Amino acid sequence: MAHKFEIWKDKKGEFRVRFKYNSEIIFATDGYTSKASAKNAISSIQKNGPNAEIEDNS
Repeated sequence: MAHKFEIWKDKKGEFRVRFKYNSEIIFATDGYTSKASAKNAISSIQKNGPNAEIEDNS
């Protein structure tokens, strides 16, 4: 699969989410205190992302 979400634990013990396309990191989140919260972030992105507004600040 060319794209995927990854959950990992950082040095502070917080769970983080990153989205990768091929091997390139497209975005990463701030830390969450629980893995469940990180999974909720993924669910929210999957649910709300397709309808997200695009804001061009260029």
